[in-house]
Amino acid sequence: MGYQPIEHYGMIGDLHTVALVARNGSIDYMCFPKLDSPSIFCRILDDEKGGHFSLSPIHSEYRLKQLYLSNSAVLFTRFLSSNGVSEISDFMPVSDQDADRALIRRVKVIRGQMTFEMVCEPAFDYGRAEHSLQETTDGVIFRSSGKDGTSLRLRSQVPLVLNQQDQHVNARFTLTTGETATFILEDASSPEPSPYEDPAHAARKFIETVNYWRGWLNQSKYQGRWREMVNRSAMILKLLTSKEFGSIAASATFGLPEEIGGERNWDYRYTWIRDASFTLYALSRLGFTGEAAEFIHWIQERSARPDSDTPLEIMYRLDGSSILDEFTLDHFEGYMGSKPVRIGNAAASQLQLDIYGELFDSVYLFDKYGEHISLELWERLRSILVWLADHWNQADEGIWEIRGGRHHFLYSRLMCWVAFDRAIRLASKRSLPGLIPEWTKIRDEIYSEIHSRFWDPELGAFVQHLDTKALDASSLLMPLVRFISPTDTRWLSHLKAIESHLVYDSLVYRYDVDTAATDGLRGEEGTFSICSFWFVECLSRAGDLDRARFYFEKMLGYANHVGLYAEELGLHGEHLGNFPQAFTHLALISAAFDLNRRLDRAGHAG
Repeated sequence: MGYQPIEHYGMIGDLHTVALVARNGSIDYMCFPKLDSPSIFCRILDDEKGGHFSLSPIHSEYRLKQLYLSNSAVLFTRFLSSNGVSEISDFMPVSDQDADRALIRRVKVIRGQMTFEMVCEPAFDYGRAEHSLQETTDGVIFRSSGKDGTSLRLRSQVPLVLNQQDQHVNARFTLTTGETATFILEDASSPEPSPYEDPAHAARKFIETVNYWRGWLNQSKYQGRWREMVNRSAMILKLLTSKEFGSIAASATFGLPEEIGGERNWDYRYTWIRDASFTLYALSRLGFTGEAAEFIHWIQERSARPDSDTPLEIMYRLDGSSILDEFTLDHFEGYMGSKPVRIGNAAASQLQLDIYGELFDSVYLFDKYGEHISLELWERLRSILVWLADHWNQADEGIWEIRGGRHHFLYSRLMCWVAFDRAIRLASKRSLPGLIPEWTKIRDEIYSEIHSRFWDPELGAFVQHLDTKALDASSLLMPLVRFISPTDTRWLSHLKAIESHLVYDSLVYRYDVDTAATDGLRGEEGTFSICSFWFVECLSRAGDLDRARFYFEKMLGYANHVGLYAEELGLHGEHLGNFPQAFTHLALISAAFDLNRRLDRAGHAG
């Protein structure tokens, strides 16, 4: 079939896992039973061996349209042809009952007559495990021979043809106006009867799923401009949240390349303290404090590490474990030949001092906009500060997780400043016990060091790390975390330098790969969309509202057809990197929130 562009996918999910549905009706990516479990469909990373669940008309010519049902995570894929109009509705019910968990695909002919072909070809355990087929009265059971023993049941309202040799099933069927056919993929390991034995159950779950998502979005306090894009971004962040654990994944996928044919192919299905803290900030600003409370509880459990060299790991699995050994799937050719395909993440062993600032900032905002933190959490945060007081001035691998050696990064210093600053604010406002004089001394020392050692008078800018003249877009967070005024003359000089070196129209590179401290790998990379939205917010806070709005709305035009973003944008506007990326969507929310508020205050229309 060939690889689909990364931006040709929509995402559905049930707060346990997700699936990517291509515009042509093929589910080419899904891990099971959790988002960070081994894949069962992964054609997006190997067209031949990855596995897929495809459903489409057999007619040679048709036009495609894919869209979300308004304010929901139910995805419609439409086929428009001379034979008629048909659509697939794809969704995964969100339920407290494990028995309701399923991937449901319902195809309907709206007008005319159309013949369809369905192929379900799972590839268990990242395509490494064989499986057998067992025919049932209403479908088939796929039984994996892998060590996890995964079994999936496919229920079908049309007859299936079992292909034992190639380990897949297919069906060819014709529907006319108003007729439907439903396919249900569910866990077959439970000995209990499935509610989907009743054909009407899937229809009930459709209604419940739509109502769930609309009820969830009704909690949003955002009523401003770009409401549809903000809501969609919030929903993407919610889909990346674990209902079971309260943790938040950085992205839905692993192995998608930052450069076609390149080697920057990482696994982002885990919970980064950094990414999750930013996500918590974005959701809290919109009014979704329940998700914030669940993550705060999750992080509280992670922060009890008396026998560790560091108070926190930089990332965890969704269940909170920290076994993230990195290795490659050499049997997968990678997206469009982009190898190696990595699972696990070796960056888990890095030192990244910035995570403490992001954590403290999120806790501070949760305490301010959500609910007061517990004494137990505060005591653990105090113990983190004891460690940070002795280690804030170390070299580390930084926000971009470089693999070419440690440096004294500006961004890491900045976020250490945030950690002490927010601790001081929390202790002062809540009258919590703390070493405020000591914390204040360290905070002020970091502040002075950033202005004295990281400021380059010749460039008129803050440099990426000590002993370099390279710039880094992560510095755009300096006014966003209130380290420096967005209208300070020194900051405006720095912003001008960033724009001169890293900004192309509305698109922003994170750094210059030829001069900056990088990940130590070969090749180029695209512009980072999170940096583009940071740049917008900096312009907004500096009062340059017309330009901020212009660039923001241009960036909205780089979203895919259903409002999703990958990590990067390539030279041709193509999406690159893991998809969809929480980082990008949370930055969109933050920029929209700030810009909308300032436009209202300035009396702008629209």
